[in-house]
Amino acid sequence: MGHNVTLIRGDGIGPEVAEATRRVVNATGVKIDWDIQDAGVDVHAREGTPLPERVKESMKRNKVCLKAPITTPVGTGFRSVNVELRKLFDLYACLRPCRTYQGVRSRYDKIDLVIVRENTEDLYAGIEFKRDTPEAARIIEVIKELSPGAKIREHAGISIKPISVEGARRIVEFAFDFAEKNGRKKVTAVHKANIMKFTDGLFLEVAREVATKHPKIEFEDRIVDNMCMQLVQYPERYDVLVLPNLYGDIISDLCAGLIGGLGVAPGANIGLNGAMFEAVHGSAPKYANQNKVNPTALILSGALMLEYLGEKLAADRVQKACAAVIADGKDVTYDMRTAGDSRKPVGTKEMADAIIARL
Repeated sequence: MGHNVTLIRGDGIGPEVAEATRRVVNATGVKIDWDIQDAGVDVHAREGTPLPERVKESMKRNKVCLKAPITTPVGTGFRSVNVELRKLFDLYACLRPCRTYQGVRSRYDKIDLVIVRENTEDLYAGIEFKRDTPEAARIIEVIKELSPGAKIREHAGISIKPISVEGARRIVEFAFDFAEKNGRKKVTAVHKANIMKFTDGLFLEVAREVATKHPKIEFEDRIVDNMCMQLVQYPERYDVLVLPNLYGDIISDLCAGLIGGLGVAPGANIGLNGAMFEAVHGSAPKYANQNKVNPTALILSGALMLEYLGEKLAADRVQKACAAVIADGKDVTYDMRTAGDSRKPVGTKEMADAIIARL
């Protein structure tokens, strides 16, 4: 019996890496019925929205989605399609494994970290009020009334940082459950509770409470700025990190840097009734349609999808095939060439061909 999966091809380099991933997943022999959908800036130009209803309906039907990168305008334009999909389908847990691969340029070796990021709350939820609007003015007045000493200027944009007991508990429980099921030894909660005592403080309080229910897993906490330093100095000391939304986004890019870049950083967004799998990197529109970019991150995200679907053997085969091609170093894209390697890099399609051959 096959699996029904929505494939959102994205924009920029999205369609190229989506096709490479689709071919690799199909090559495992697992039966996937792909429901191919388009979303992003190109669709916005044609249809007036980057996320048409047909895409949402497809995800509602299939419950599982593989999504290629989609451009998010900076400072103006529409809000992130990624954020909207996570919120719309309550994909509250973002899972981002970071591990070193032989053949990838990195100053570190033997890194094997997992980022578990809360996906629906915190500043990243995008609850904002533009400066010089009645809404912002009312909030400023409330702040001044509740905190007379607060230095809030009149012409200020306002962001709201919600962190709830329910949201904190379910993401920390997800982190501990993942650790137990995957032979992990330690969970580290990351926060800024020394300054944000009622939001990050709540997150830390709940994390400590949940930890008492999982005595076989070691638990500790770190302040987020110290965590950044610790990861650069001693990444081998950490295993599973659980974080609120914004810190999780930042720290996952830092960890991707430790292992050689976003080109080998996969991601999963998981909820109670569905999941969406995507690379951590963006759409890189300047490289679109050049058969040039590295497809590894989305292919590894496809492996995470296979594991979620219960196809663990196929998922392991994809991961090992990727690792073997990268270690061999012959059929890899330009960004994965090591210093002094005079061999000509291959394109997106050809690297996918090499991974399929390894399968």
